[in-house]
Amino acid sequence: MAIKRKQVKKDDETLINLASARVQATTFFERNQKMILGVLGGLVVIIGGWFVYHNLIMEPKEEKAMAQMWMAQVQFEQDSFNLALENPGGGYSGFLKIITDFKGTKAANLSNYYAGISYLNLGNFDSALKFLNDYSPNGIIGPVMKDGALGDVYSELNQMDKAVDNYKKAAEASENELLTPYYLKKLAMLYETQSEYSKALEIYKKIKSKYPNSNEALSIDKYIARAEAR
Repeated sequence: MAIKRKQVKKDDETLINLASARVQATTFFERNQKMILGVLGGLVVIIGGWFVYHNLIMEPKEEKAMAQMWMAQVQFEQDSFNLALENPGGGYSGFLKIITDFKGTKAANLSNYYAGISYLNLGNFDSALKFLNDYSPNGIIGPVMKDGALGDVYSELNQMDKAVDNYKKAAEASENELLTPYYLKKLAMLYETQSEYSKALEIYKKIKSKYPNSNEALSIDKYIARAEAR
């Protein structure tokens, strides 16, 4: 019987605690009803505002940015980097104007990458570094392209340790038959300039064995021979 009474007492205490919690919650709501409803109403406004912002402002802005950007891309593909940056022609915006006029869009973000590569090709390495660092890559390929380009910039700036780090990131970011051997070769060649021939040789052999169908593998034997001769 003692056990049963203890169980009943325990159950009663649980029910009392639950009832007390409900009363406290109800009392809290009654005391703070206006505040709670205001917060909930504010959330509805925020969600509704986000919907309006996304669908009525950002999407049209994104479409306009992409439409403005295409001529700059054409000039970029033709290696007309100055025109791509500032005046692609036809009344279209260059990458720099896309960045300033369409902040927050994917087009503006991608324009940072284009601007960085343009400045890299024009020999303005400090500007290249700035715009590449402002680029926020998405997906699998984007980070590879950014790290690889940063490796190029740091190499030009003679900051070899940073160049090595970025080429490594680019080569190790994902297994890509096109980009991985490309950046591996750049890394190996950079090691050679630093007289680290054993590291270079190891990478050249990796390209030959792991990426035999890549463009880099076509002439890799001469690089292997050169590194072995050092």
